Amino acid sequence: MESSLIIGFIIVAIVLWFWAIFDITRSRFKTPYMSTVWFLAILFFPVIGCLFYFLFRKKLVTESPRKFQPKFNRRD
Repeated sequence: MESSLIIGFIIVAIVLWFWAIFDITRSRFKTPYMSTVWFLAILFFPVIGCLFYFLFRKKLVTESPRKFQPKFNRRD
């Protein structure tokens, strides 16, 4: 019973870790160096870093559209 609980915790921690790293690479932060800071926090403190990242993500990530949005002419 205890070993399955520990294995389940490890699996959840690994999934959270990969999900946080993937989300950091895809997100646009308000300040450019924050992605590096969060990546290092998650690398050195996997479980606590992931939890803090997902708690504070909405305050740090901008959802506004990009300033430069090129419109390419498609030949039809």
